[in-house]
Amino acid sequence: MKPSTIDLKAIIRAEGLRYTNQRESVWQELQSSDDHRDAEDIYFSLRQKGINISRATVYRTIEVLVKNNLVRKLDLGDGKNRYECKWDAAHHDHLICTECGKIVEFMNDQVEGIQSDIAREYGFSLSYHIHQLFGLCEDCR
Repeated sequence: MKPSTIDLKAIIRAEGLRYTNQRESVWQELQSSDDHRDAEDIYFSLRQKGINISRATVYRTIEVLVKNNLVRKLDLGDGKNRYECKWDAAHHDHLICTECGKIVEFMNDQVEGIQSDIAREYGFSLSYHIHQLFGLCEDCR
């Protein structure tokens, strides 16, 4: 179940920001796609839809959504952060092509089990993990 507008209003206001239709539009834009998009892509997409929004509003809103665990921030090592909606999303990890930037989501129970075993071996209790594998996709090899 997605957070309601009232929940988003509370989150935005708790961060000391005004709730606006533009901020709601950023959240809706992130929910509308399974792609891993950078803030500029989100900004231009909203502008193409006729939404009058500033880059600063897009960036600040994304920061708030990340801070409140509604959006995941991905650092792919290319200087651009990518974002994906994580609310109600199943856990997954990423394969990233270092040539073309293609991102493949995957989930592997064996990898999850090994991570848990390693954590236990070293006396850790896992809270979360970020697993990203970098290489060349089939098309770029």
